[in-house]
Amino acid sequence: MAVRRQPTLRDVAAAAGVAVSTASRALTRPGRVNADTADRVVAVAKELGYIPSASARALLSGRTATVALVLPDVTNPFFFGLVRGTGARLRESGYVQVLADTEESAEVELDTLRKLRGQVDGAVLAASRLSDEQIAGAAQDLALVVVNRTIPGTPGVLLDTAGGMVQALEHLAASGHTRIAYAAGPATSWSDRRRREALEPAADRLGVELVVLGPYAPVRASGAQAADAAVDSGVTAVIAFNDLLAFGVLERLDVRGVPVPGRMSVIGCDDIFGADLVRPALTTVESPVERAGRMAADLLLARLEGGRSDDEDAGGLDDEPVVPVRDAADPVMLPTHLVIRSSTGAAG
Repeated sequence: MAVRRQPTLRDVAAAAGVAVSTASRALTRPGRVNADTADRVVAVAKELGYIPSASARALLSGRTATVALVLPDVTNPFFFGLVRGTGARLRESGYVQVLADTEESAEVELDTLRKLRGQVDGAVLAASRLSDEQIAGAAQDLALVVVNRTIPGTPGVLLDTAGGMVQALEHLAASGHTRIAYAAGPATSWSDRRRREALEPAADRLGVELVVLGPYAPVRASGAQAADAAVDSGVTAVIAFNDLLAFGVLERLDVRGVPVPGRMSVIGCDDIFGADLVRPALTTVESPVERAGRMAADLLLARLEGGRSDDEDAGGLDDEPVVPVRDAADPVMLPTHLVIRSSTGAAG
């Protein structure tokens, strides 16, 4: 006995008397076709036992229903909230999220974006190490949203960590510290440059001396070098680029017998898991990272849903207009705030 083959979308379209592209829209975006037509196509599909495949949808629509989240370091706990936020929002809209780790390398990041073209519908680019020109160039070929970056013409979400760093400096100045170190992050970090640009005038305003140390890799292992440099520079407080670096500073100060906060106050940034568990508990800048992820996904979905029509990709069988993509003029800014714990105190 012959085995009955699985019905295809073309079979559904033929039985319903519509174009293949119309059948595709009726099954995936029924709001974009006539209601009677959509009902007829759905009824025929059920009658034939049609089961749509992801590959078939991609061939017909030019869409993969997949979005990439590109991160400089997937092991950094700061990004966990971003993964949750983007993933949840994308999942609600029928997209699958894939992660790409660029290992803090601009070269790997650029190569990753090139390879993603045609493989995903778009990407959320977090804490990019690329230049403005490289990101703008990549955005010509792939729908992009940036997190913690501002690129003209490219939507983005910005966490005001620079403002949080100023809060940290104000907290230390109010505690009597007059010579304070900033342990800088990677030289390729846009966020790091923005923080230094905010800290320097704030230090002048507060009448404190700011000593910039580094740059350092934003990992725990770099904390030993940063701590040694801070002790040698004669400062009484250190503001670290991120919590991982601050954890390493605390460890090294403990090994050297430097009491915290008795002789040295330490502040981190991100309020990652464990910031309240180290001893002493870390004073740090808290950011709404998961919310930033959801907002970044929303911005990308707006670009994707407002981009090319299905018919444009399916050969223009119908004459529905293409909705133009609208880019946000300015990034969405989310506030941060300082969480004061026991790693900071009065100047010794």
